[in-house]
Amino acid sequence: MEQWLTQVAPFLSDNLIFTPNTLAQYWDGLVNTVQLVFISLVVGLFLAVPLAVGRASRRVWLNVPIWLFNYVFRGTPLLIQLYIAYYGFAFIDGVQDSAFAFFINDPVYPALLAFTLNTAAYTTEIFVGAIRATPQGELEAARAYGMSAATAYRRVVLPSAFRRALPAYGNEVIFMLHASAIASAVTITDLTGAAYYVYARFYSPFPAFIFVALVYMLLSFVLQGGFKVLETRMLRHLKPA
Repeated sequence: MEQWLTQVAPFLSDNLIFTPNTLAQYWDGLVNTVQLVFISLVVGLFLAVPLAVGRASRRVWLNVPIWLFNYVFRGTPLLIQLYIAYYGFAFIDGVQDSAFAFFINDPVYPALLAFTLNTAAYTTEIFVGAIRATPQGELEAARAYGMSAATAYRRVVLPSAFRRALPAYGNEVIFMLHASAIASAVTITDLTGAAYYVYARFYSPFPAFIFVALVYMLLSFVLQGGFKVLETRMLRHLKPA
């Protein structure tokens, strides 16, 4: 019996980390994670639509700057972008004494900036591919109805492109959720930051991080299910009769 208690004691002590205090810490981390990801995705989506239209344009003065923006943010690690946003702006002369001082004093704003620009770059390329895959017949039909280029984009090209881009955009949303775990690197208490807090307090890494991994997995399943339902509704016209 004594030997059995010796073996089971570490497991029991590990489970003592799930106290009301630590669960509240996890809840705060979950709320911060969802807020960061949601705001970044919404703002990034609104930025990506006009950027994708410009990127699909044949005008070089419009196409090339957007291509360069996408290349930079898709070609560099998100963690480096976060560090530049968090640490880099603090070294710009006059920022600490200006109206933008709040930007460097609260780590949430640099994180939102880095996440938003990163997801905007990826989403732009997803939409560009979908726009370029628009069947030529749809554009000819729009012209035959007398639509202008702007009206054709708004009523034909963009809705059709969004339906085609939906599966790839769903993957980008889940990727953004997983990538948000690096927010704890700049002292934001997200889910991963909450796990670090529990680990530092109880010196029990496995329950703390496994619990967070399960939460991320659950959120991913919910997002996958939501996009599956959305794809079924928006692509039902492609199913055979």
